[in-house]
Amino acid sequence: MVEKVTLSAWPTPMEAAPRLARAIGLAPDDLWIKRDDLTGLGGGGNKVRKLEWLVADALRCGADTLVTTGGPQSNHARLTAAAGARAGLDVVLVMPGAGRPDRPGGNLLLDAVLGARVVWAGDAAPAGLAGQAERTCAALREKGAVPYLVPFGGSGVLGARGYREAGEEILAQQPGVRHVVTALGSGGTMAGLIAALGADRVLGVDVGALPDPASVAAAFASELTGRDLAAGQLRVRDDQVGEAYGILHEPVLDALTVVARAEGIVLDPVYTGRAAAGLLAAVRDGDIRPGERTVLLHSGGLPGLFGHAEAADRIGRVLHTYP
Repeated sequence: MVEKVTLSAWPTPMEAAPRLARAIGLAPDDLWIKRDDLTGLGGGGNKVRKLEWLVADALRCGADTLVTTGGPQSNHARLTAAAGARAGLDVVLVMPGAGRPDRPGGNLLLDAVLGARVVWAGDAAPAGLAGQAERTCAALREKGAVPYLVPFGGSGVLGARGYREAGEEILAQQPGVRHVVTALGSGGTMAGLIAALGADRVLGVDVGALPDPASVAAAFASELTGRDLAAGQLRVRDDQVGEAYGILHEPVLDALTVVARAEGIVLDPVYTGRAAAGLLAAVRDGDIRPGERTVLLHSGGLPGLFGHAEAADRIGRVLHTYP
């Protein structure tokens, strides 16, 4: 049986958000933020919980190299690089693109600081990245290395154990919680929360990372709990994807601004920003109502804001000069 390694201090804080609650139409004591951006390792974020289990499995298997996939601004790739550094493992990241940009920024800059190597896979789609990751593992084996393939987003039944633990933390910190709002990307975070909290309390906001993330999350949750769960039983909002994953959606920019100016908490434009936009929309349409204790999971991603050219340009335009 795999026992996790420890990559952060737990539990992460649970912070009240009364000004944000009032701004969006809830009572002051209704809204709380679970600060999984404050996980410490490599800039923080939700992937640390998953990587505690995955790195432990890699070490159990005798691996000396972690291999994973993600975009150039992937929070998961950055935290895999950090986890590898902490555990003494080499890290190879398989990413789309023709090669290193002239001035790497955001997560890609941190990947470099953390010592990761990058395999550039051209214009490969997610399936193509997965194939390239397998070929990279084969090439590493030929050179005598022992690679361990970390799944996209760290998501799978093993990684989802980290968010079952997070759900248990939330219950201990907020026993009367009615809603937990989370970004839904590769499925593991939502699956783990469902395992601890039940499907009726977890609201996933689709970020557009997968074609059918609800089915993926349901499959992970079913295996994790031993109970069959269909995608249709999950609470999922798909109204915040916008044009596509990674492209700034106007309601997300609005949500970023509201949260920052109400609570001084900065979100990213791909994951937590979409989760916050989904929260605002759920309050507007009555899915979340005043008097219902609600937790927004802040899953990290701040470095991605600095690497998102459109978000940086749009936000920078509102910089005010005094007087």
